[in-house]
Amino acid sequence: MAIFPRGNGLGPDKIAADVVVIGSGPGGAVTASMCAEAGKFVVMLEEGQNLPLESAPHFSREEILQKYRNAGVNIGFGAAKIAYVEGCCVGGGSEVNRGLYHRAPEAVFDRWRSDYRVDALSLSELTPHFAACEKVAKVEYLPGPAPQLSTRLEDGAHRLGWACLEVPRLYAYATDATGAPGRKQSMSATFVPRFLEAGGELMPDTCATRIARSAGRWTVHARRSNPTDSQEIELTAKTVFVAGGAVQTPLLLRRSGIRRNVGDSLRFHPMLKVVALFADEINTPGELEPVHQIKEFDPRFSMGCSMSKRPALALAMAAHPQMMEAVDRDWRRMAIYYVQSTGGIGRVRSFPGFRDPFVRVELSPLDLKELAEGLTRLAEVLFAAGAQAVYPSIPGYPVLFSPADIPKLPQTLPPKQANVTTMHLFSSCPMGEDMHKCATSSFGRVHGADNLFIADASLLCGPTVVNPQGTVMAVAHRNVTRAIEDRAI
Repeated sequence: MAIFPRGNGLGPDKIAADVVVIGSGPGGAVTASMCAEAGKFVVMLEEGQNLPLESAPHFSREEILQKYRNAGVNIGFGAAKIAYVEGCCVGGGSEVNRGLYHRAPEAVFDRWRSDYRVDALSLSELTPHFAACEKVAKVEYLPGPAPQLSTRLEDGAHRLGWACLEVPRLYAYATDATGAPGRKQSMSATFVPRFLEAGGELMPDTCATRIARSAGRWTVHARRSNPTDSQEIELTAKTVFVAGGAVQTPLLLRRSGIRRNVGDSLRFHPMLKVVALFADEINTPGELEPVHQIKEFDPRFSMGCSMSKRPALALAMAAHPQMMEAVDRDWRRMAIYYVQSTGGIGRVRSFPGFRDPFVRVELSPLDLKELAEGLTRLAEVLFAAGAQAVYPSIPGYPVLFSPADIPKLPQTLPPKQANVTTMHLFSSCPMGEDMHKCATSSFGRVHGADNLFIADASLLCGPTVVNPQGTVMAVAHRNVTRAIEDRAI
């Protein structure tokens, strides 16, 4: 079997590259594009398909089937089970999230530097890297009024005197001369094209199964699939960046025998949802996405509005099956709201013979109490916003018809009854110089491994409090910049 060096194209079963990047989400795409622009021959692997951003309506059943891992069904097990979502397509999670964008607060970086001994991680040191990513993937505020289901949350917060803000999105709203609408700034629309223009090779439908080190180079064993067949391939490279996400990255590393502080410290933002019913129609098809978040109680918990299309409303109302006919009839008067906290810990493990990881999660009594408090605060603000009823998406929980009903909610969340979800996973392979806690150096190099880096949310040392994608991109940009300077690629 021949090895195909740069310039001779990709071979059928063995490929030689300067750099292999495993995963094409926010961390992987930023890393791969910068390595390619540095003049290296880079191959980026992606387990999922390469699909156009507009291949399916956003948040539709078709999109879930096309772009989500396991059709959106992933469970973390424990006393309180948690459903989590992962993207599985070129662009990763950036293709399926709403793109709400924050730079993590300075206090978050201060805590990581102190608790994990991370070098050069102040907000001022990261600011140029945030700015560089924002130059490629534009971040913009709505060009006009926010949709009603978003402004209702803002109205309720103002009536209670709570801090509420409009969050910008990774979205280019401006229209061109032809009147074409704006476009979401996912990785498939921004950094992946940049990577390809710089000469990078993208291999979708290709799952890395194991990595190994031999004779000063890394070998990535992978399986490339198509509708009728699959092919085992090997890629060799001086440098490998693993960017599969906070669950898939530790899974691959542990399968490869790399286990030191890998998969031991998963963190996430637990989320509870409710459906609010209003007197008038607030849920208009075709409106822009909701963008307001209540930050009054940060860093303990925050509140916001979810996309509230009719199928999503039916799913959120599953805890109240008697209301299914009402969803069909009154869905335009309904919207989904959430409270999101920073508690919860977990572990990621691999078992021989199993394709998927085993994810174990735990919510402490304090975590459960904090979520319960957040739920009562969410009901409070929704009634202040004019809601006629609030339906917690938790089996057995009462329907609330007025503020007087809020005390009916339990003061803590029963673990077996909790219906917790999350889209934000991180911290499974934290960076830093504390060898008792950290899987990598301050700049993402796996401890004890030459030229093996992690470049995704796994590196983040704890909850970001806000949506993490901007922080993932900035940290990836920072780390690959240092790798290039150090000639590690």
